[in-house]
Amino acid sequence: MSVHVIYYKDGAKMMRPVLSREEYLGLRGTEKQKAILKAVREGDGRQKHRLVQMNYSCLPNEDGSLKGSKRMSTSVGMDVDFKAPEGLSGEESVKWLAEQMAGVPELVLSKKEELGLQMLERSATKGYHLVFRRRPEMTQEENLKWASELLGVKFDENAKDITRVFFTTSDSEEDLIYLDDSVFDVAESAECRVETQLEVDSGTVGGGPSNAELTTAPERSSQNSQPEYNGIPYSEIIRKWWELYNEGKEPVKTNRDVLTFELAVNLRHICGFDRDLMSAVIPCYDGFSETQKMKCIDSALSEKRTQMPKRLKDVLFELRRDRMNGVDTADGAGSDYSSLDEAVQEDERFYYNRLPRMPQGVRESIEAVGPSLSMPVVTAICPAIGMLATGVRLDVHGQKRGLNLISYIAGDFASGKGSIDPVIDAWLGEVKTLDIMYQQQEEDWRRKKRAAKNKKEQPEEPKLPVRCLPLNNTVANLAERLANTEGKHAFSFTPEADTVAQKWKSAMSDFSVMLRQSYDGSKYDREARSADAVNVHIEHLLWNVCMCGTPDALYRVVSNYTDGFQSRIAVARTPDNTFSPLEDKPYVLTDRQRERIQQVAHLLPLMQGVVMLPNLEA
Repeated sequence: MSVHVIYYKDGAKMMRPVLSREEYLGLRGTEKQKAILKAVREGDGRQKHRLVQMNYSCLPNEDGSLKGSKRMSTSVGMDVDFKAPEGLSGEESVKWLAEQMAGVPELVLSKKEELGLQMLERSATKGYHLVFRRRPEMTQEENLKWASELLGVKFDENAKDITRVFFTTSDSEEDLIYLDDSVFDVAESAECRVETQLEVDSGTVGGGPSNAELTTAPERSSQNSQPEYNGIPYSEIIRKWWELYNEGKEPVKTNRDVLTFELAVNLRHICGFDRDLMSAVIPCYDGFSETQKMKCIDSALSEKRTQMPKRLKDVLFELRRDRMNGVDTADGAGSDYSSLDEAVQEDERFYYNRLPRMPQGVRESIEAVGPSLSMPVVTAICPAIGMLATGVRLDVHGQKRGLNLISYIAGDFASGKGSIDPVIDAWLGEVKTLDIMYQQQEEDWRRKKRAAKNKKEQPEEPKLPVRCLPLNNTVANLAERLANTEGKHAFSFTPEADTVAQKWKSAMSDFSVMLRQSYDGSKYDREARSADAVNVHIEHLLWNVCMCGTPDALYRVVSNYTDGFQSRIAVARTPDNTFSPLEDKPYVLTDRQRERIQQVAHLLPLMQGVVMLPNLEA
C-alpha cells in the first residue's frame, strides 16, 4: 500500500491506508477541501495546513504513527516547486511561474512508462507532486535524483525524507492530472533499502542494515477496542453528557426515546455522522430494543447538519478541564487535550467552509477577522450595507420596504468582537466624513447662536442629514436626527451594548418601539410638549442598528419578549476563545482590504431598484 492519509490522534500525526480509487477521490473532492484550496490559491497561506495530507513514500510505524518511520513503501513521492528569482515584481513573478509550470505535465506523462508514474497532481500553489514506482536498490534520495535527471526538473531538496507529506489538492482534472490504480496495490513484501538516520542526515549510504521487508500498513482499527474521539472514549463523553444534562442519570423507559434522540443529534458531530459507529457507542437504555434505538439514531442523522452544538462543546470543554485539573476519569485516560482543541477549532470553521464565493467588500471583511468570526462579521456588516444601499427596496409578497436590518453580535470577553469595529468603520468611512462636515456646520451655528443670544435676529438652526447616530443618546435627539435624514437610512453601531442599557434605562420601551418600527419601515410620530422641542413626523422610519456585547447584555437590551422586538434581531455568536492558542499572525484589517471595502461602499448609495423576495430566496 503506497498511499496513506494523515490524521491526528493525541496530537500526533497518524497514517491509515487509502484502499481504493473511490476513497481517494472522495477525500480530495469534498466541498470543504475545495473551499480551503480556493482560499489558499487566493493568497490565504494560513489555510494550507487544513488541506488533506497524504504520504506516498513510507509505511506507518507499528503504532500507526508517521514520525520517525524508516519503513519505505513501494512508491516515491516527489515535490517539484518553482521559486521566482528575487527582484521580480508581483506581475513578473506570476508570469515567470506560469512559464516554468507550462509543459511539465506533458513532459512527465511522456516519460510515464519509464518512470513508473502512479500519480501526478498540481500542488496547492507553485508546482507539482508526482509519485512513481520505487527502484528498490536505491535510497529515497537516489530515487529522487534519478527521476530528476530523467525528467530534467529539480526536486525540492527540503522534501526528500520518506515521511514528507503532501498537501493534497482537488479531484478535478486540472488538479489531479494522472492516477494509476497501482498506487493502491498491497505489497506483501519488497526488497528495499532502509535508510538510517545517519544516511538521511549525511546523504551517505552505509552504517546499517541494507535490506528489510515491507509489510502492509495496518487496517483501520476495529470496534473490538473501545471507540474514542481524539483520545477520549465515547463512553466517557456520554457519561459527562448525562452528568450535565440529566442530573447524572441515564435514560429510563419513560424518557429514553427523547433523550436518546437528543444524545444522537449531538453525538453525530463527533462520530463523523457514521450510523454504525453511533450504534456501537450509544447504549440501549433500560430495555430499549436495538430496532427502536436505531430509529432514534436515524431520525437524528436526518436532521439538518449544523455546526457542533454548544451543549456538546460544553461537554468536551468540561472533560478538558477535568483532565487539566488532574481529575480521575472513568477509564483513567491520559491528559493530552491538544487534538481535542484542534477538533473544536476546526468546527468553528463549519460555516466558513460552506460559504460560497463572496462579493467584494464582504470577502475582505471576512479576511480581516478570520474564519472563526466569518458569520459574526457578515451579520454585523449587513445592517451597514442595507443603510448604504438606501435606494434599494425589497419586495415581500407585493409590499416594498427598505433593507432594514438589526443585528446583535454576542460574545464573552476576549472573543474577538473588537476586530469587527474597524471593519464597520471601513464601510461607514464616506458617510462619517460627510457627518463630520455637517456637525462642523452645526457647531458653527451654536457658536453664532451663543454670540447673538441677546439679539433680536437669531441664526436659523440648520436641519442637516447626519446619518451615523450614537446610541448614547436621548429619545428626543434620536427622533430629531432620524427626521432629518432626507428619507435615507440612518445607522447606529455600538461595540458595547451595555451603553444602550445604561443610557436608556426606563426608556428601553421607547428604544424597543423605535427599532421595531424601523425594522418594518413604518410611520413614526412624536409630539413635543415644549415649545422649543421639535415635533417629529416620519413617513418611513429608516434606521439600521448593530450592537456588540456580552450575551447577558443582550438580555438587558431585549428585556421584553412579547413586543416582537426579539424576532426582528439577527443574533450571531462569537467563538469561545478560552483555550484557543494565539495566532502567529493575527487577523487585522489591511489597507488593501479597507480600500476594496470603501470602493463598494461608495457605489452602494448609487444603487436603485427592487429586489424580489422569491428571487432572493432562490
